[in-house]
Amino acid sequence: MKIVTIVGARPQFIKAAVVSRAFSKHPNIQEIIVHTGQHFDDNMSEIFFNEMEIPKPKYNIAINGLSHGAMTGQMLEKIENILLKEKPDWVIVYGDTNSTLAGALSAKKLHIKVAHVEAGLRSYNMEMPEEVNRIITDRISDILFCPTQTAVNNLKKEGYSNIKCDIVNVGDVMQDAANFYKDKAKKPRQDLPDNYILCTIHRAENTDNPKYLKNIIAALEKISLEKCPVVIPLHPRTKIKLNEMNYVFSNSPIVFISPVGYLEMVWLLKNCKIVMTDSGGVQKEAYFSNKYCITLREETEWVELVENNYNVLVGHDLNKIIETYDIVSKYNIFDCRDKLYGNGDTGDKILSILINKHNLSKDNDIKKANA
Repeated sequence: MKIVTIVGARPQFIKAAVVSRAFSKHPNIQEIIVHTGQHFDDNMSEIFFNEMEIPKPKYNIAINGLSHGAMTGQMLEKIENILLKEKPDWVIVYGDTNSTLAGALSAKKLHIKVAHVEAGLRSYNMEMPEEVNRIITDRISDILFCPTQTAVNNLKKEGYSNIKCDIVNVGDVMQDAANFYKDKAKKPRQDLPDNYILCTIHRAENTDNPKYLKNIIAALEKISLEKCPVVIPLHPRTKIKLNEMNYVFSNSPIVFISPVGYLEMVWLLKNCKIVMTDSGGVQKEAYFSNKYCITLREETEWVELVENNYNVLVGHDLNKIIETYDIVSKYNIFDCRDKLYGNGDTGDKILSILINKHNLSKDNDIKKANA
């Protein structure tokens, strides 16, 4: 069985690494990794792949820095050429980026089967490009690998039981990754506070709205000055927007540090007091690290975290952010025994299902040939 894996951002490489490790155990699976280059990252050097134990891409088509339409269109063309050359049995896509959508569309137009990992997630905010990407990708995929029962329920409510596809709750690949990398964590720098809040801000809905960003930063400044130091690995987009607002970094009570790699992020999560973020992935990673999370958004795809009181949505309201911190800071670190995201065996489950589907497909082809 030949599989082409499409990835375009560093988080997708980490997710794909989980499944690639499972594939490597099977002698009859050939995996080819295609990197679209969607998120250009100087840190994704050979050291990154060696350190993270991630297979290197066979193809890097280096498409980035364009509008959504231009990026997706160019990816479609380049991925199609690769698929025509490689002739895979399956294409696997991850998450909700433009790379996800382009990979799924390219395969489907060529009648190649598509498996979507992290299927069924919904924020119900159609202004988010990610929401559009995940909905379309789900609709054209042959196997929908869902990370939670909530994701399965979302698909069933949308009528996917009447569509020719397989919907499977396999758990979350990031639970596997958290288990694998937890003992490989690296401290990003030596001068960090002993007790701190870890915060990440990068979503366009916050950074592109000066009022929202100003409110969030003002709340974080007050918390950092009066309650507990706030450490922010500063995303390039956020830095640009703060510079446009003439923000004076040198006078800020917030501890801004350079962007960090995944293993450094694991260390920051492991050693922080509380997490504050507008990232979907970091919400889950806070849970994997047994830390409560305050989410700087009005909605989340990871609703089970909110329903189980591990996560609180506060949006961009200055007073609500501070008031919620005052409440959550009194909580003790929890032990996530409820296993909302599976048992850490998602990669093996995906492997098993793909092998069974492939063997069943071959049996059917033989039966048709003999009929």
